[in-house]
Amino acid sequence: MPEQARRGFVPTDKRDFGEKALPTLRKAAQEIYYLIDRGYPVTSTTRFVGDRYQLSERQRLALARTISPQSSILSRSSRQVQSISGETIYIDGFNVLIGLEIAFSDSMLFKCMDSTIRDLGGLHGTYRLIPQTDLAVKALLRSLDDLKPSRAVIYLDKPVSNSGRLRQRIFEISQQETISFELDVFIEEQVDSILKTKPLIASADAIILDECQNWFNLAKYIVEKQIGQYDYVDIIPHGTD
Repeated sequence: MPEQARRGFVPTDKRDFGEKALPTLRKAAQEIYYLIDRGYPVTSTTRFVGDRYQLSERQRLALARTISPQSSILSRSSRQVQSISGETIYIDGFNVLIGLEIAFSDSMLFKCMDSTIRDLGGLHGTYRLIPQTDLAVKALLRSLDDLKPSRAVIYLDKPVSNSGRLRQRIFEISQQETISFELDVFIEEQVDSILKTKPLIASADAIILDECQNWFNLAKYIVEKQIGQYDYVDIIPHGTD
């Protein structure tokens, strides 16, 4: 696959997350986990440990997104559901779909301590549809149909470019698929704030997961059901997974 068509791929990732880099990253992860589990803030801790090991910005970002204090892991786990059959599921659209685009691009997805999978993608207000977008949308719709919710509500962030085009494409693909649930797609200014108030959501955003009522690990479910065995990058500290 041409590198320019791979969502979430940066050429330096081959060096930063290759086999030679993993032992150092896991050692750094162990130290970061030790500190944040004792109340030290993630940002300054990651900077401190990252400086010690001379890590790149993407390596530091990966550590920050992968590692969580035990209290957060337990809290998120207590509110994670295993079935959404008959329920209304409210979905963090860009969060889920970009992760799937990355999976279909065979780019990096990270195994995280709270059982989610996360990527290093960042929208920063910019998004465009790519060839993997259709694959991601189809995988989402087919997985939802298997999970049998009564309704799926997908929220897209209004400030992000091409959110309208993505909404239109989701509806176009839904007309081509056989789905047994009600589908809505809304474009909103404050998606995070909306999701925090809903009874059952799908997102891997740690801030949302810390405040939501209940959540389903949708992106991971889709990758494992629609793609199969995936070579996640695993930098979780030994003995904590």
